[in-house]
Amino acid sequence: MGSAWLSGINLYAAVVTLGLLERFGLAHLPGDLGRLGNWWLIGLAAGLYLIEFVADKVPGVDSVWDAIHTFIRVPAGAVLAFAAFAHFDPQVRLAALLLGGGVALGSHGAKAATRIGANMSPEPFSNIGLSFLEDILVVGFSFVMAAHPVLMIAIVVAFLCGVAWMFSRILRTLRGWVRAALQKLST
Repeated sequence: MGSAWLSGINLYAAVVTLGLLERFGLAHLPGDLGRLGNWWLIGLAAGLYLIEFVADKVPGVDSVWDAIHTFIRVPAGAVLAFAAFAHFDPQVRLAALLLGGGVALGSHGAKAATRIGANMSPEPFSNIGLSFLEDILVVGFSFVMAAHPVLMIAIVVAFLCGVAWMFSRILRTLRGWVRAALQKLST
């Protein structure tokens, strides 16, 4: 689930970091994730990361990039979770696929919403700072995931609890707005 969570934030940085950890023997990735250590895959992900690195620093372009990557990061997160459980029952692998996609969607949605908020600021520095912070977060948590997988699970669960809490607050606020609008219409 850690790889799915990270893919929702920055898929290419996660794949490069995990691939290099596997390639240099600093980590043994579970299931079929060990295949990320192939040089051609690391190179492909590094090239795509360089494109994302530039696109992610430009206000507006980053939001378009995120919108397009909704259709890339979420399925990739599902596939990464599925691959991590390669030696498990097919039912467990399918559950991992579904959960991985949901986790990737959660982290991707949080990232995209944060970046849209940052784009409303007239200065570009908050956008650039957020982009660097995301890159550092993904690389750092890739190391945490490889060295301390149980800690990573706890981090992902805490994140999901935060997203659930935030989602409930957003729904409550929207309900209040709808009630207020309906009361205004009825008077």
